[in-house]
Amino acid sequence: MSIVNAKEIMLEAATGGYAIGAFNVTNLIQIEGVVDAAVEKKSPVILQTSVLTSKFLGADVLAAIFRTIASAAPVPICLHLNHGTEVDYCRACADAGYTNIMIDASMQPFDENIRQTREVVQYCHKVGNVSVEGGLGTVGEAGEPAAKDELQLANPTQAAQFVEATGVDMFAPAIGTAHGMYKTQSPHVDFERLAEINRMLNGSGVHTPLVVHGGTGLPEEYVRKLIEAGGAKFNVSTELKRTLIDAQYEYMTAHRQEYESGRIDVAGRDAIRKAVGRWIQMLGSAGKA
Repeated sequence: MSIVNAKEIMLEAATGGYAIGAFNVTNLIQIEGVVDAAVEKKSPVILQTSVLTSKFLGADVLAAIFRTIASAAPVPICLHLNHGTEVDYCRACADAGYTNIMIDASMQPFDENIRQTREVVQYCHKVGNVSVEGGLGTVGEAGEPAAKDELQLANPTQAAQFVEATGVDMFAPAIGTAHGMYKTQSPHVDFERLAEINRMLNGSGVHTPLVVHGGTGLPEEYVRKLIEAGGAKFNVSTELKRTLIDAQYEYMTAHRQEYESGRIDVAGRDAIRKAVGRWIQMLGSAGKA
């Protein structure tokens, strides 16, 4: 069976010094491209959907597609809900068949974040093979890294308290990375903060793998340093959106008089496969399935 939760493949990654790519998908073409790359590279992989995509296509529909494709694939595959802010919807996705849930209550006061995260953890663990991600701090949006304000970045002491109080399976600390495209070649990322949190949580052995949000546009050198600091899951979204749209636009532009939509899909799927394959190599997960 190739259907797994995120924790089981992330524990192996964190112990082995590599990371797993969590690739945001919005349709079947992207799902196929991601899985094709994972099979080609013999890598574990995480299919990741936003709440917007999950609600638009339907959690049950996405879970059914996931089960169909993952059960036939020779590599471990997880279906992850990213940045779920509603406890009830996190529960609904776990019921539908998602195998990893992120409850993102990071905008809530610390105690309320703990309460909501613990509630989702307890529910998902009761459901069965569903692991849970939680986080602290603010991740920047629209290409603007989070401010270098200590209040917006994850506090290492609070991180340890949070993990202990919630029982969360993996932890996503804000370290200065951002969603979207970076507007600089050298974004400010607090590598030492991630390393310190990793020492506090996993110094005596890996128990709670760490997640890096905002993978798109990070220089390869940054990726290596973040893995060394404890990053075991890298989220990549914007790059795949751009890759899909650009590839399909280029194909349609070059074949304007052709009305074979399947060929447009193939162009998009192959471009996604190549982009994900590059990430798999960079993260060091090739050959780890």
